[in-house]
Amino acid sequence: MILFYYPAACSLADHIALIETGLPYRHLSINHERKTEDGRDFLSLNPKGYIPALELEDGTILTENPVILNYIADRSGKLLPADGLVRWRALEALAFMSSEIHGSYQPFFRDFPEPEKLRAREKLARHFSILSDQMGGKEFLVSDEMTIADCYLFWILMVAPKSGVELPDNLQSAFERMRARPSVVRAFAEEGLA
Repeated sequence: MILFYYPAACSLADHIALIETGLPYRHLSINHERKTEDGRDFLSLNPKGYIPALELEDGTILTENPVILNYIADRSGKLLPADGLVRWRALEALAFMSSEIHGSYQPFFRDFPEPEKLRAREKLARHFSILSDQMGGKEFLVSDEMTIADCYLFWILMVAPKSGVELPDNLQSAFERMRARPSVVRAFAEEGLA
């Protein structure tokens, strides 16, 4: 498989999951001109034009973080229980982060006017509080075992300082624990972030 990524972007979640599961992969960066590291036109692979994208062995392209993370978990049999409430809580958290939190970073990534940033900060603070309550005293977001939701949570928390919103203590601790994991260290090194 080939993971198309941009360094430090949300594709980092998929990169971490690939390493955690031990699935074989290559990773290719894309640039601002939408060219892949190996010279291909990224838009011909993914007309949506954004990352992440995962090229399967047969050439099929998957997009969208929740889908790619689910595919990695399904293919490996790791990072997501086959059934039970932990599975559904992980998928619920993944959907929440993807639909509500990720989009709330837009004003900071694109330097929107301050009133829009203020509304986004308020929304992010509420959403981080929800995640904090969900995590409680657990080691990871939905249980004491890592799931695909934690891969995405790591990225969500990594970019939080751009917003100026302070993280609740348990989320900050979760971020620091994840940052020290060998999979995260390796993903940072592979993306030139170390």
